[in-house]
Amino acid sequence: MDYFKRARQFRAKKRLGQNFLVDSKIIQRILNEANLSKDETVLEIGAGLGFVTEELAKIADRVIAIEIDTDAIKELSSLPYSNIEIVNQDILKADLSELVDKPVKIIANIPYYITSPILVHLLGEIDQYDYKNRKYISEIILMVQYEVAKRIVANEKSSSKEYGLLSILVNYWAETELICKVQANSFYPAPKVDSALLKLKVRQEPIINISNPKLFRRVIQAAFGQRRKNIKNALTNAGFDSNIVIAALLKSHIEPNRRGETLSIEEYKDLTESMASFLGI
Repeated sequence: MDYFKRARQFRAKKRLGQNFLVDSKIIQRILNEANLSKDETVLEIGAGLGFVTEELAKIADRVIAIEIDTDAIKELSSLPYSNIEIVNQDILKADLSELVDKPVKIIANIPYYITSPILVHLLGEIDQYDYKNRKYISEIILMVQYEVAKRIVANEKSSSKEYGLLSILVNYWAETELICKVQANSFYPAPKVDSALLKLKVRQEPIINISNPKLFRRVIQAAFGQRRKNIKNALTNAGFDSNIVIAALLKSHIEPNRRGETLSIEEYKDLTESMASFLGI
């Protein structure tokens, strides 16, 4: 299938961040990683011109293709598969419970400039334990900018520039795996950066249990909000009482001069629990 030729016949819209995947090997890799069965429903975000959609339709029982661009939908509508349901909607406004009635796999090739908002919309924030959309997702196969992919799978042992709020948020609610790097020329029009394919296996329960998730969220936001400061100063500057911060750090066996990007998610849990005990909440 000449995906490149088909993509060139369509006028891509920069305002929508449209870069169509035209590499058949990467499309096949997506299918392999999704490992769909013939009785499954799969939800595709950013279906575009349908290059991945039509391959999904050959395998899955039902393909729900979400696409915001009405011109692209005309192309999707021409695909000769009766099991494709096209939804003309902004994914950031989508309620998954209106589309599916049980957890499904999601395939997503999304505009890179809204990667973080989409992940939050799908997984929810750290303190949203009963977030509805997350309950309808089993896995996400996601194409993102390569540098963002490294941030998503990062931990405290990774480069300090990679590990941050996004790392903790996504890993809090999902097991993350960087499947492969994808060169810019795998797309048309080719973006200015390389991409990566990620797999997110959504957790039934968060990776750690926190008694006060709202406080946990405040702590990590403060810690990563001022990367050049040590953890003590970052928390104090964010409005926490300095005496409580120092006492909580000591109780958690965390050196006050360490920077936020050196703390593991487990250490952030311990720190949060210690601060909660001193704050009386």
